[in-house]
Amino acid sequence: MSTALLIEQLLNGLQFGVMLFLMAAGLTLIFGVMGLINLAHGSLYMVGAFACAAVAAATGSFWLGLAASLAAAAAAGALVEIVVIRRLYERDHLDQVLATFALILIFSEGTRWLFGSFPLYLDIPSALSGAVELPGGARYPLYRLAIIGVGIVVAAGLYMLISKTRLGMRIRAGESDREMIGALGVDIRTLYTVVFALGAALAGLAGALVGALQSVQVGMGEPVLILAFVVIVIGGIGSIKGALIGAILVGLVDTLGRFLLPKLFVAFMGPSQGTTMGAAIASMLIYVVMAFILAFRPRGLFSANA
Repeated sequence: MSTALLIEQLLNGLQFGVMLFLMAAGLTLIFGVMGLINLAHGSLYMVGAFACAAVAAATGSFWLGLAASLAAAAAAGALVEIVVIRRLYERDHLDQVLATFALILIFSEGTRWLFGSFPLYLDIPSALSGAVELPGGARYPLYRLAIIGVGIVVAAGLYMLISKTRLGMRIRAGESDREMIGALGVDIRTLYTVVFALGAALAGLAGALVGALQSVQVGMGEPVLILAFVVIVIGGIGSIKGALIGAILVGLVDTLGRFLLPKLFVAFMGPSQGTTMGAAIASMLIYVVMAFILAFRPRGLFSANA
């Protein structure tokens, strides 16, 4: 195994982790502030991808599509919060799960009605279509490096928003004592709508960025949603720092596991059986890591205020 190939897989894991962070950051923000289990978060990821693909196809500009993904996902999130979610805050988690699961079905069928059952495709923008040379001579797509860069910028922006701004102060206060900040005159309903729209916009951004790497299709958000829940459980529910660390950990473990474990088992069991066994174990590796972490830190790696 060459150094260049290993570096490429590390970068793939980092890029996958950054995408998961964009999903998990919004999810953990919504749960931390509102105490809401939102199964429809993956549908907002899908909305962002379809909005980007549709606008990019109509205008020929990926960048306009990217802006449309943010706007569409944020608007969809705000509308969902006002019409549906606002009635669930005082209900138990089972009601929240059932209602947001119903939203998955509504979003899926609505998207299929608007765009049809066939997948859409996004072209990588020409400015990011090249590749850079890695140590050892291999080449790595510039677009994937750009996704990593976007994730770093978003993580820094969220840190500044949460820790340095008045809105961030209200968000942190809402996590700790929502009744008190309501008594102090903060409009809780508006704050919740803003937080939900922000989380939805992050999911939409992730969907748009990944849409250029794979097809845009109905139901694309559900598999990513499962991994996003794994990320926030590992990182600590309500913690943005935990979402970042957990996402990178999950991305690297999943990517390197799928790359290395089949090779390891082939050395002991032969090509056919070793590849099958290695792939099977690699597919459950992140859940093993999650169980191991929770055995020692039941609340995750970081607290809600970290």
